[in-house]
This record gives sequence, structure tokens and C-alpha cells, in this order.
Amino acid sequence: MKTKRRTFLAGVSSAAVLSASGSAFAQKKYSEGASDTEIKIGNTNPYSGPASAYGVIGKTIAAYWKSVNEAGGINGRKVNFITLDDGYNPAKTVECIRQLVEQDKVLCTFNTLGTPCNTAIHKYMNQKKVPMLFVATGASKWGNPKEFPWTMGFQPDYHTEAVIYAKHILANVKDAKIGVLMQNDDYGKDYYEGMREGLGKEVGRIVKHVTYEVTDPTVDSQVIQLKDSGANVFFNISTPKFAAQAMRKAADIGWKPAQYLNNVSSSVASVMKPAGFDNVQGVLTAAYLMDPTDHQWDDNADMKEWKEWMGKHNAGASLADASNVFAYSVSTLMHETLKKCGDNLTRENLMKQAANFQKFRLKMALPGITVSTSPTDFYPVQAVQLQRFKGDTWDLFGDVMHAEST
Repeated sequence: MKTKRRTFLAGVSSAAVLSASGSAFAQKKYSEGASDTEIKIGNTNPYSGPASAYGVIGKTIAAYWKSVNEAGGINGRKVNFITLDDGYNPAKTVECIRQLVEQDKVLCTFNTLGTPCNTAIHKYMNQKKVPMLFVATGASKWGNPKEFPWTMGFQPDYHTEAVIYAKHILANVKDAKIGVLMQNDDYGKDYYEGMREGLGKEVGRIVKHVTYEVTDPTVDSQVIQLKDSGANVFFNISTPKFAAQAMRKAADIGWKPAQYLNNVSSSVASVMKPAGFDNVQGVLTAAYLMDPTDHQWDDNADMKEWKEWMGKHNAGASLADASNVFAYSVSTLMHETLKKCGDNLTRENLMKQAANFQKFRLKMALPGITVSTSPTDFYPVQAVQLQRFKGDTWDLFGDVMHAEST
């Protein structure tokens, strides 16, 4: 069956580009997927399936490139963004990526979503020497340039995030007994191992650890098991659908632990609201981007620009969904990376430019959080700040914490 595809390309005449480029043509360098007129970028996203709440990310990225094209493209070239629905199924991701690389012949992939999905294509992309940039997963393995020089992460890694939660639990919860709900894959394990490492000699405070499969209908039975264990801390390692279910179920059965929610499920629109605002008061998570429901950013220049962009280019999408902020923010980083390539749009130069950011101010990042990369550092964002859910939004507290300080 042919993969469902969405292609976003505003045409441009090659004659117009050639006349504009003039004698500079001789200096231009291209890999497959790039030309005088076009930059072809591939993407996979779960528009269907158990993680379909993340589908808005692909749609917002598509809207971003469309707006770039309408403004004239990047160095005169239009972006042809081809995004395919993999349903959060690793086998389907492999099929989609083979199509993008071997048939569509993209220059690179960008923000392919999900730890299990990216794991399934990790070796293939590096064997093919096709850049796999700013993947939409915080697994720590994406920052390994020695073994995988064609793959780069974007967001703070899950392991470090969990270490921060562990240290906060030890400092703030008296006689902590920790219950963990974990998606049964590499994404879940990365968070879980970070929690264990952060607890150190106190690792025995984990009294119950339960898992779920992405194909499970609910996590109700797992939440009941956690309550029955006597846990007074709940570490919720789950994607949006299950995160909302778990917090709602905890409230339904009268379990009131201190709750720590992984950042990837912190969207007010797709998680906190469905869980019920009354059920999620006091839940903690880590943040690195501004939350659009937090009114302290109402007069912030980035937030104003984002809201204006959303109204003009992504009308109808939720202004309360943090995934729309994420998609816009990571797209601005990819945009800057492509701009830095100039007329040398080779795969090698694309990776070189991605690995050459020094304290770059990322759009929508929290104050004090910047992007830095190098040939030996493939972790663009390495800082977070804790926040607590209060009323109908997140409330930041404490200092910005950098990975090295954990």
C-alpha cells in the first residue's frame, strides 16, 4: 500500500534563480536533494495511531516551511517538505524512510518523531550518510557523533531530565516511595535509568515499576498497582494519551502522590486539559520552551511573533498546545542551519553547520537557555527549568539547570 504523503512546495522558475545567481553558479555544491531551486527535506510523524497527539508537530512544521517559501525561501531556494505518516510504528518508519531516501532522494530528514521510530532507522541513515537532524526525541543516544556522525538530537535528553526529578524528589519529598509508570521501549528506559542514577544509593526508594505497551487501550490497571504499592511519588513516563489517562485515573481512585510528568507530555491542550485541571494541580515537569498558556510571556517578543505567525500561517491550530511551540522552535533552528550552508548544500556541510552553534538564541526558548553544538557535542539544548501546574497553566520556579550541573 502506498504511504500516505503530504508534500509542501511552492514552485519557483529555474530561469529566475539562474539569472539571479549569475557567476556564483560555479561555486555551488549540492548533494542529492538540493539544487538551484529546491531543498528537499523528509519527515515522519504519527498522524495516526497511539501517539497521534504529536501529529500537530508535523502539521506546524509543514506550515512553517510553507511560510518560508512564501517569503522567498532559503537563499533563493524553496523547501520541499515531504512528511509521511508512520503511525508511531517502527516498521512503518523504516518503510517511510526508505521511500524518502531512495525514491524521493531527500537531502536530509528533519525532526522524525519518536524514540522507537528513530531507533529503527538510526543505523540505516548513518550507513547511507544522510543527515538525520534535530530528531523529535530526547533519548541520550542521539548525541553520539563518534559512532553516529549523521544523527543529531534537539531537546534536553531524557536521562538528564530524570536525574533532575530524582534530585528534586530526594530534596523535597519526605520518606519518598516512588512508583514508576513507563512506556516499554527505549524512550521509557532512558527516563527510568536516569531516575535510578539520580537516586544513587537511594535507588531502593522505587517501590513499584510498571510498564505499558503503546498498543494497550488504557493504563488504568497499572495506575491501580502503583497506588496499591504505597507509593507517595508518581513518576509518569508516558506519551500524551496515556499521560492524561494516568493522571485522571489517579484522581478517580483517590491516589494523591507527588507527581512528576515527563516533559514530552506537558502540553496543556493535549494532556493537562483532557486529564482535568482539577486532577493535575501541583504536577511537576521540566521545561526549556515558553508555554503559550503562561501569561508571563504575553508581552515577550518571541511569544508575540509566534502568535502572529500562528494566526497568519497556522490558523485553526491550538494556541494552548505546547507541541505547536516545539514545532516552530525546532524549525527556526533548522532554518538557521540551512541558511548557514549558503550555496554549499552538501550533506557533509549540513552536518558541519549543525555542529557549529555557539550560544545561539533559540526562538521560544526560556531565558538563559541557548543552543550550543560542536563536532563532539550533538546535544543542542542542554538546560531546563522546573515548573508546577497551577490553575490552568504551568508556573516556573527555581533556576535554569544545565546538564553539567546535574
